[in-house]
Amino acid sequence: MSLSSPYQDPALCRALLDRLQTALDGRELRFMEVCGTHTVSIFQSGLRSLLPKEVTHLSGPGCPVCVTHDAEVAAFLDLAGRDGDLLRVPGPGGRSLKHAQAQGARIEIVYSPLDALNIAAANPDDTVVFLGIGFETTAPTVAATLMMAEQRKLDNFCVLSLHKLVPPVLRALLDDKDGCDVQAFLLPGHVSTILGLEPYGFLASEYRVPAVVGGFEPVDILQALCIMAEQRRDDAPAVVNAYQRAVSDQGNPRARALLETYFMPSDALWRGLGPIPNSGLALRPAYERFDAMKRLDITLPDVPPLPGCRCGQVLKGRITPPQCPLFGKACTPASPVGPCMVSTEGSCAAYFKYMT
Repeated sequence: MSLSSPYQDPALCRALLDRLQTALDGRELRFMEVCGTHTVSIFQSGLRSLLPKEVTHLSGPGCPVCVTHDAEVAAFLDLAGRDGDLLRVPGPGGRSLKHAQAQGARIEIVYSPLDALNIAAANPDDTVVFLGIGFETTAPTVAATLMMAEQRKLDNFCVLSLHKLVPPVLRALLDDKDGCDVQAFLLPGHVSTILGLEPYGFLASEYRVPAVVGGFEPVDILQALCIMAEQRRDDAPAVVNAYQRAVSDQGNPRARALLETYFMPSDALWRGLGPIPNSGLALRPAYERFDAMKRLDITLPDVPPLPGCRCGQVLKGRITPPQCPLFGKACTPASPVGPCMVSTEGSCAAYFKYMT
């Protein structure tokens, strides 16, 4: 990896590592990141091998493909039967959208929800369903697409909204009595460009857990870890923005306004974590004509978990990927069993690529 950026400067990284060691002063720091890009960056940069022995890195539910529930994948397959990465996520019986596509289902990969809207315009006699997954980062673009569908009167377009919200899952992780004892959070940079800092405030005020919004370069990550360790040393937990070149403390008000207009919080299923109240986004009643769930009478079935797969335990930080009995054996990137090995941002895929 080229170390040309000042945010990758070896001397600065070494100084931050020294600062981190001093702040730790022998204390343990178990931090969790909840962003697939952070997962990959930490492995790719080699930081895991440089961190002090007192620091434990946990990868949480920050990969949108990984947290898509088995029942949601089953609903995708049912929808495909009627008429990227997500295509390869196994569902019931090991089938995936890729299998459904090979069997004749009309499925297209798009790089923006606007592409799906254009497909709807080009096929006025067909109902086009956009599968909406992901966090607060991507949901505003779906809201903007719904606004354009209204303007263009494209009533053959609809959205299966299975978006997830980050703050509620952080609360669920901390409330889990059998959890992994998270002591600090490295907050997601991309999501925070939309949210800002305020939605995370409960982490410090209610749970007294340090939380730092961090960027993705080695210097960004090390700076965030230093701030976490110093907060723990001083018993002064706070939510801090350490990624100010990209994230405003107030977030993006226009994007949040779009979300507020078209979506409302709803209960959601998370792989490995189950149902979490108000952790998803459903379309508001005024836009039900665009809601694939209601329009096509889609229900989420009861689906047994994938045999042997322990992605849920990985997403909770209870185990590391190599502790799953399928890891590197029955489950590899070429032939994945669970979603954490499917996604390029999944922790299992990262472990496999950089640690084996």
